[in-house]
Parts: sequence; C-alpha cells; structure tokens
Amino acid sequence: MESSGSDLAYDVFSRQCPSRGTLEHVTGRWGALTLGALHEGSFRFNELRRRVDGVSEKMLSQTLHALERDGLVHREAQPTNPPRVDYELTPLGREVSDRLLALIQFVEGRMDDVLGSRARYDADGARGGR
Repeated sequence: MESSGSDLAYDVFSRQCPSRGTLEHVTGRWGALTLGALHEGSFRFNELRRRVDGVSEKMLSQTLHALERDGLVHREAQPTNPPRVDYELTPLGREVSDRLLALIQFVEGRMDDVLGSRARYDADGARGGR
C-alpha cells in the first residue's frame, strides 16, 4: 500500500487496505443515510434517528462512532443538564456527503427505469436456477 517517499497509495480492492473499512462505513445503508441527513445541518441524536427512518438506536450509535472515528462526523457534547450532544459533518465529511448526495439524487432520478427493470425481471420468472 505504500509507494515511494511519504506518499501513500491506497487500493480499496486489497483486503488489507484501510480505505476499504471507510468505504464500507460511507456506503453502507446507515452510513450513507446518516451522512446524507447530516448534510442538512447539525442534529441531536434523536432528531437524527427520526430523520434516518428505520435505524435503531444501536445501529445509529455504531454508525456515528465509526463515522466520527473516520473523521467524517464531529460530536459536540454541551455541558448542560440534561446533557446535549450534537452531530455535524466535518469538512471531510461534507466533501464525502456532497459526492454521496450526487449519487443518491442520480439513483432517485432513475428509479422509474429501475422499477421497470425489476418488473421485467420478475415477469420473466425463474432464471436458470437463480
């Protein structure tokens, strides 16, 4: 994974490459939706959980920890009673979410094509043992 000098080259297709884990955090269901939601602004945990419909408290917590560890999300605990914790994107997280939202918008814009393909596939019935 290391090349000449101090430059590092990463190869997500190599199982040892650390970029693979970050890609999984970003592109997994909850990571992608969490980054997309946080693109809208800062959220408290329960606000974010409501925005990312269907995510459990445990999965959202794990997702936020992973994204924070990767430097994509900033967690800010306010010294109030009761404690207040806000989550927002870091500059790196915003850059990643910009790219991710472009993909999300593309997929949403092509869903009629996808749904048509699914219907044709399903209408053809079993395909050679699949």
